[in-house]
Amino acid sequence: MSKRHAMIIAVGLLASASALAQTETIGQAGPKPATTAGTVPAAANPAHAAAPKTAAPASASTAESRSAAALALTHEPTYDEGSAQRIKDAALSYSDLAVRGGWPAIPADAKFAPGAQGANDDLLRKRLIVSGDLAADRASGAFDQDLADAVKRFQARHGLAPTGTMTPRTIAAMNVPVQTRIRQLEASLQRLENMNFGFGQRYVVVNIPGAFAEAVENDVVVRRYRVIVGKTEKPSPTLTAQISSVVLNPTWTVPSSIAKTEISAHMRKDPTYLSRMHMEVLDAHDNPIDPNSVDWSGTHTPNFTVRQHNGTFNALGAVKIDMPNSYSVYMHDTNQRNLFSDDYRFDSHGCSRVDNVRDLAAWLLKDQPKWSRAAIDAEIASGQHLDVAMVKKVPVAWIYLTAWMTKDQTVQFRNDVYNQDEQLLEATAEEAAFFSNAGSHPLTAHMTR
Repeated sequence: MSKRHAMIIAVGLLASASALAQTETIGQAGPKPATTAGTVPAAANPAHAAAPKTAAPASASTAESRSAAALALTHEPTYDEGSAQRIKDAALSYSDLAVRGGWPAIPADAKFAPGAQGANDDLLRKRLIVSGDLAADRASGAFDQDLADAVKRFQARHGLAPTGTMTPRTIAAMNVPVQTRIRQLEASLQRLENMNFGFGQRYVVVNIPGAFAEAVENDVVVRRYRVIVGKTEKPSPTLTAQISSVVLNPTWTVPSSIAKTEISAHMRKDPTYLSRMHMEVLDAHDNPIDPNSVDWSGTHTPNFTVRQHNGTFNALGAVKIDMPNSYSVYMHDTNQRNLFSDDYRFDSHGCSRVDNVRDLAAWLLKDQPKWSRAAIDAEIASGQHLDVAMVKKVPVAWIYLTAWMTKDQTVQFRNDVYNQDEQLLEATAEEAAFFSNAGSHPLTAHMTR
């Protein structure tokens, strides 16, 4: 256990048992802290909030409708200047909840049927009351609409489709121990404390575990988009940068790692692969070279560049959002837009593919009247490659938060897709142990001063 974790638990033990904030709403969540001991703001309690609406059928899904549905969840930013303090508050509330025994587990094979009385209905009600998703006076009864709405609240707070149906994934999320949720909050807090991000009037945030991007203006989310981020074996990095330009009809310069492995493998099997994919091979001076002269064995680092021409076939789609950084990643469109309809959106090589990216491009370029959404669409239709520089750069942060609380005191949780929370906490504990031991050793005591 790290020192910070121990401190949070200790403070929770000293807190009044009635100080637990019983609030969690849209996203993936947990309880809210009270503003004063023993007081929970009624407006923040999800038991008093409307349950999220069930998502529209996939057949009606479009880029615009998906963005609108995502924005309808909440206009509260995932990340703003008050995020770290709110996460601390949430951690204290969860510590208090842990002291009082946490929440009951739901049997994995439990059955629930709307409108009918089930053996585990009251247990489910207790679970949702503890987390603040159901009002305390709804402690018993069959699976009615109130209970379905509470399930929707819980699902939305945990990044699950808010159907109101008790799916296996919903039961699994309900059965995550409160101690695990505390550690998620602790890991998220440590990440934010180590970040140095210059919030502007306008900024963009990609929360990797949530697989969403937010365009924030005047502390309000005005755009929210589904994104596809890195695979577990090729994770997207955390970073801060400045969006410098919007590229229309971009070419794609294939990273050398992909050229060495994937492109080389394709060429060994099919020498016509590059021409079919509208790709060319370039030397160090950007001069075309004959693909047949290249060693495609994949045993050496490529001494050439593979570039894909712009067009409907291009892997970056019609838009690339440039944000110079040491990881050489960026945000972009895709020619596989069907992937955005999936709930599991961890399928890239590290970059972030953005649903409805033309809308984001128009927002980024809004201070340049020439570049309306219609103008962007027209330029893309022309097929011409164009790099539109930002008049004023927009800050962007890619963050890794598996737990956070928004300004309306909604605590949310997401799966630790890259298994980074425990790695961070263990490293922090090892560092704390090192300095603790160093402080008592005559040869290393100076390191702790």
